[in-house]
Order: sequence, then structure tokens, then C-alpha cells
Amino acid sequence: MAEANHNGASGARGFLRSHVGFIPNPVSARSHNLHSRIRDAQVSISVCPYCGVGCSQRVYHRDGKIIDIEGNPDSPISAGHLCPKGASTYQLINNPNRPTRVLYRAPKSDHWEERPLDWAMDRIAERVKAARDADFQLTNSAGVRVNRVESIGSIGGATLDNEENYLILKLFRNLGVVHLTNQARI
Repeated sequence: MAEANHNGASGARGFLRSHVGFIPNPVSARSHNLHSRIRDAQVSISVCPYCGVGCSQRVYHRDGKIIDIEGNPDSPISAGHLCPKGASTYQLINNPNRPTRVLYRAPKSDHWEERPLDWAMDRIAERVKAARDADFQLTNSAGVRVNRVESIGSIGGATLDNEENYLILKLFRNLGVVHLTNQARI
């Protein structure tokens, strides 16, 4: 009776499976038990953040952390392929060198100060509200209702996808801002 190999197969077939030529199989028990890091992860479909093309990405996450990002083969736009920038999206998100604080220079100051991001977001919201309250025009000089503010403008960029540019555009239009542009041309 032929002796069984580590995979349970016996005879000549088992011998051939456990050997390449006459060299023992290079797959160790450790290698045999390895699995993909995305095996039990949840997947969400997203859009690459770099340009207006709209390449689809699969974002794998587990326990609230992103563990991998790859092209989505079901995408009619990119069929799972990503440009070099899109392929590096994971490093954009999970980078220990990514800034998490903002630099702020007070009026008439000669130096920059680090401030928390939440402080900066609150400050921007306060200043937008103050500018809108001070400069909002309900009607023009002819008495025609215009509901606009001309002292605020917005420039969107290619690092935002179409959906983000669209939401920013809707926000600023609802505020009455008329000076708007972005590369997505929404």
C-alpha cells in the first residue's frame, strides 16, 4: 500500500503532487495556511478621487479601517484598471505622514501656528457666514430678486471627484454664491 503524503493523497499521484521533479514541494505548511488579507473584509464601491474620469474602486474595510483599495472590474469606465495615481489611493488614506493639522497665520503675524482641523473647519464656516450675512443681495439695483452674494467664490479641483464637486456646487449655490468653477464642469 502506498504511503500517504501530507495532503492525504496516496500512490504515484500523491508522490507527484508533493514533489516537483525530485525536489520536495516548496509549499510549506505555513504557506499552505495563508489567506488573502481581504478574505473576510467588507467591500464598498467608490470613485477614484483624482480626476473627473470617474474610475470605480473597490474599498475593502474591516472594523472601521480601510485595508485595501483596488480597481473595480465591474466598472464600464475603467474595467478594473487604475492610473498610477488611482492605484496609490490606499497610500493617500493610510499614510503616517499625512497632515492632520492645519497651518494658520494670524493677520499681521510673522509666523505660522499649527491648529486642529476641527478649529479650521469651524473658522471657515464662521467666516463664510459672516461674509454672506454682510454682503447678501436680495434684489439688484433694478429691484429684480437675485438672492446672491458676490464676495465669496469657489474653485474646485481635479483631486475631487464629480460627486464631491457637485455637492460643493449645490452648497455654494444654496448660499447664493455666483462665482463658482471647477474642472468637472458641472
